[in-house]
Amino acid sequence: MTIKNGLTYAAAGVDIDAGNALVERIKPAAKRTNRAGTMSGLGGFGALFDLKAAGYSDPILVGATDGVGTKLRIGIDTGHVDGLGIDLVAMCVNDLVCQGAEPLFFLDYFATGKLDVDQAARIVESIAEGCVRSGCALVGGETAEMPGMYAKDDFDLAGFAVGAMERGTALPDGVTEGDVILGLASDGVHSNGYSLVRKVMEMAGINWDTPYPHGDVTVGEVLLTPTRLYVLSALAAIRAGGVHGLAHITGGGLTENLPRVFPEGLGAEIDLNSWELPDLFKWLADLGGIEGRELLKTFNCGVGMTLIVAADRADALADQLRAEGETVYRLGTVIKGSGVTYKGQL
Repeated sequence: MTIKNGLTYAAAGVDIDAGNALVERIKPAAKRTNRAGTMSGLGGFGALFDLKAAGYSDPILVGATDGVGTKLRIGIDTGHVDGLGIDLVAMCVNDLVCQGAEPLFFLDYFATGKLDVDQAARIVESIAEGCVRSGCALVGGETAEMPGMYAKDDFDLAGFAVGAMERGTALPDGVTEGDVILGLASDGVHSNGYSLVRKVMEMAGINWDTPYPHGDVTVGEVLLTPTRLYVLSALAAIRAGGVHGLAHITGGGLTENLPRVFPEGLGAEIDLNSWELPDLFKWLADLGGIEGRELLKTFNCGVGMTLIVAADRADALADQLRAEGETVYRLGTVIKGSGVTYKGQL
């Protein structure tokens, strides 16, 4: 059958004009993120970056990619999307810095069934804010309007960050028995474990607009607190000397992420009394009947980043990190063995 009524792409559900309007709206946000090495703005088929202009003489590139996970569901359901871009950036750049790399530039991918220019712009503007806070440039991205692939009002986010380090400076390096493990406080659940969080809320009959019992906010608002960006403080600590490794505490918690930093034959002993489990995690544990070991293997439990440092540098680095605005815990030490051994109680 031949269709004679002038069917258009817009009639099929894809609005090219809306996509162009979005690009124009987010150009100022992207421009805010320009840094040394940035060579091109939005709109090209690719983005250029000058490593020499960024100050590198013999660079090794490091890439990381991630998304925000099912935390997006809460943002979609509540309409509070303004922090999700920070989450997206953080999940990539916090990983890069664990390799000893400085994040240089970021690209995002936003996919939806029907493009809402205002909503998409708010998300990209928050991506730009995350880039500003971590010193990297938002050099490009992709917006995909795909009717039939996503339910009404749903969207997905993914991101890709590239960083650099001088050859020979990659981390982890030099991790040894007796090293001290410093922990940096998280700003909440960050961007992992939300399938369990949502199941707990569902079983407890709690809505996103229910008042949170430990603050003057709703449950949805506290759960949408953006992931903390550790890049600038971590890079300053690395440059000060004495940092042998870092572990971003994401899915798998301390239990699964710390061992990724250790060479064979070494593990960690963590004192659970060295920090207090935040109220949010206590509340989730009580609501869901989640045991301590499961909490530690699923959530960050109040520790979003760890640094493995030389024992004779631990106090000085902890003081420097506090001066950078971090809350620092002395979690434990590197020991002979494997995995993570806990003592004390959450």
